[in-house]
Amino acid sequence: MIYAQIAGTGSALPSQVMTNAQLPASLETSDAWIQERTGITQRHIAAPNQLASDLALQASRQALAAANLSADTIDLIIVATSTPDYVFPSTACLLQAKLEAFNAAAFDVQAVCTGFIYALATAEKFIRSGSHRHVLVVGAEVFSRILDWNDRNTCVLFGDGAGAVVLRASDQPGIHASVLHADGRHADILSVPGNVNRGQIEGSAFLQMAGNQVFKFAVKVLDEVAREVLAQSHATLEQVDWLIPHQANVRILEATAKRLGIDPARVVMTLDKHANTSAASIPLALDDYIRSGKITRGQRLLLQGVGGGFTWGAVYVTY
Repeated sequence: MIYAQIAGTGSALPSQVMTNAQLPASLETSDAWIQERTGITQRHIAAPNQLASDLALQASRQALAAANLSADTIDLIIVATSTPDYVFPSTACLLQAKLEAFNAAAFDVQAVCTGFIYALATAEKFIRSGSHRHVLVVGAEVFSRILDWNDRNTCVLFGDGAGAVVLRASDQPGIHASVLHADGRHADILSVPGNVNRGQIEGSAFLQMAGNQVFKFAVKVLDEVAREVLAQSHATLEQVDWLIPHQANVRILEATAKRLGIDPARVVMTLDKHANTSAASIPLALDDYIRSGKITRGQRLLLQGVGGGFTWGAVYVTY
């Protein structure tokens, strides 16, 4: 049997750091208010000329180096992003050119904060089919470009960054199971309801969110999808070494862990220094804990995300 195994991880963060104290004074907020409600102390903000593909390139090079692979060995590139460089071509194609990974097919996945989970699950299917041996999966975002910096309910939550994972074909178990869901009936509670028509923006180009509704929905489905993917894997919560959730909000992470009965010490948390980086948050957190030595080979990881759409999903993997 062919499995998809994590061969290497990487990450990239813009050099500019914006602490809570550096947020616009017009927001009428404070570091204490933000930390209490979100757990966030700072976020990274992309430079004016820094694109999602630029951050993806840095993260991808790190992941390839960790996997001891060259770019020409990659068969497929999947980029999860809600903030692409262009309407088209895809950010994945732009990344392919920058990496010089010309043997790879390339496409984007748009599932907002669940994007990396969707991309990882898709990549695993290509490998298990036998058609591809090495797949580069990236989550890359420049959410600072779609924030209304006068809205303290949204702009304090997000940051920019990218995370990457190289999957390789193996005869040893890696990804055990994945579960993906969506329900478009909830699209209006988290969206950027705008589009480009004849050179003009129609609707709004800013992120809009009904925070309380998102919280309730997120905690419910994250609990359900974690149990679903473990059931498919014939595994139990006790076997999970690390829960790696999308880094949305400390209250969502804590509430999910409580419902699952998982010790908070086993929950990967990096949102304090990265904020919510949407599709980049899970691979950023994964790489952070691997490079710090907290996550080690052979451990069982439960990755999960929920995002606008609404979308949600989970992947259970042995690292």
